[in-house]
Parts: sequence; C-alpha cells; structure tokens
Amino acid sequence: MTDVSVVIVSYESRDLLARCLGALAADGQRRATVETIVVDQASRDGTAAWLAVEHPEVRLVALDENVGFGAGNNRGAAVAGGRWLLLLNSDAFVRPGALDELVRFAEAGPADAVGPRLLWPDGRLQRSCRRFPTVFRIATEYLYLRKLAPRSRILNGFYYGDFAHDEARPVDWVTGACVLLRRDLFERLGGFDEAFFLYSEEVDLLYRARRLGAETWYDPAAEVEHVWGGTAGRSSALTLQERARSHVRYLAKHGSRGAAQRGRLVLLAGLALRAPRSPAQRTAARWLARRPLEALLAEQRPDAG
Repeated sequence: MTDVSVVIVSYESRDLLARCLGALAADGQRRATVETIVVDQASRDGTAAWLAVEHPEVRLVALDENVGFGAGNNRGAAVAGGRWLLLLNSDAFVRPGALDELVRFAEAGPADAVGPRLLWPDGRLQRSCRRFPTVFRIATEYLYLRKLAPRSRILNGFYYGDFAHDEARPVDWVTGACVLLRRDLFERLGGFDEAFFLYSEEVDLLYRARRLGAETWYDPAAEVEHVWGGTAGRSSALTLQERARSHVRYLAKHGSRGAAQRGRLVLLAGLALRAPRSPAQRTAARWLARRPLEALLAEQRPDAG
C-alpha cells in the first residue's frame, strides 16, 4: 500500500511546479512509498501537456476550470491511495529527508496532522505556526499591533510570537503550504470546505479536526523552502480581497455574524491604513467598503468589481 499521496494543486505555475517535482524526486533516500498527484486547474501555460512528457509518473487530474485551492485538493485526495496525504503547494520545495521525517514524526506520536519548518529562499525562518483567528488576533496583524511587542503572546499570538519555532510542539494550525495529515481524518472531515476559494481553508479544516480531538503538530526537523505568494501573488488586489473574504467567512462559520462584522471592519481599517502606500491595498479597501457582510458571505469566487 502507498504510504503517502502527495497532492499538488497547480494553476498557471508550471515553472514552480517543475522545481517542486524536482525537489521531491531529488530525495533518493526516501523510505516511504509515494505517489504524486497534480491537480491542474485549467492552466493556460501548458502544464498538462508538459507533465505528460516530462513527468509521466505523475498522476494528473485535469480540471476544466479553477475551482479553488481547497476544492482542487479535494479532487486530488479523491483519487489518492496513500495512508497519509501530503498537501503541498507548487511553490514549496521539500528538502532532502523532509517527507520521511514528517511521516516518521506523525507515526511515532500523537500527531494527526504535522507541518514542517518553512524557510524563505534565503534560508531565513518563515513562521508557519498560527493560533486560530479571532477578531482581536486579526486586529493585531492588520493594525500593526503585533509590531509593538513581536514576542508577546497577547499582541503576537496569531503568529505564535512567543515561540521561536525551534522545537516540536502541538499548535492550533500550520499554514497549508505543506502539511501532512491522516487520510482517514481528511475523509472524516469531508475534506476542505469548498466555500473557501482561497485562504483560510486549512484553518477551517484543522479547526474542525481539533473539534474531533485530532492534534496538529509542528516538526522543525523537516524543512521545506517556500516562496510565499509564488502562486497567488502576495500583494495583488485580488489576493488581498480574497484573504479578507476568507477571514470574514471563517469568523462567521466558527464564531458569529457579529464577530464576522467586527472582523470586516477591522480588515477594512487595516486596508485603509495601508492604502496611501499601495494601489493594491487601496483597491482592496474600496472593494471591501462596497460589500456588506451578507454579500461577502454569499460570494464564492474572487471578483475584481
């Protein structure tokens, strides 16, 4: 039986995908039995044809539209045969031994989901552990409060500012750039909630996992380089809009409509605060100002209007 099914959702990212697959193939000492599944969301960069020629060993799930990150992972997981799922972004590149280490760590302890140490391309730590969002924690990020005390659990609790990311420990959730989780847990959860088109889908998944009693852990012995925003663009107006929409959707689903409304106002204030220095932030602020809560929750896809 296959130990691990690696699921990679790809959209207009062939060059990054080539490096991602190359990093997986470079680990010649791998002990786990691995299958790789790429879900291509109607990319126009020739990804599907390129995979057929250059990586015939990869199982391709070709979609006729971009259905979103969570939905794309659901399509890949549906054909997976592994006991473990490694959900991997196309802009994330595993370092040698990382996959085996994640599996070893998960099978040796209580972890049902585990994330690695993420690194920037220059080798610096990329903080990947998070506490579950609240209106206050979102405010500490969007209103720059965390910069007042970056190592404080109160003002930088969202990013685990009180934790140096230097030891294994249970956490609320890890970013979805690379996360290993039990396939049976994924199936019990019904996969990702496809109402989250992009962003917060892994937060929602791991929050629901926590409610079932599952544990998410961080394992710094496994290292993965991550070009954050390499596929979505970190600061484009559409990215900022979708991030805000997903925060609001999460607060409404796991908190209340009141919390979601307060979160919307905090997000709007944060975007407006940055607007003078960034056309993308300015565009996103205008977009959010035109959308009351119910409209945000009703929309399912990014919209530049």
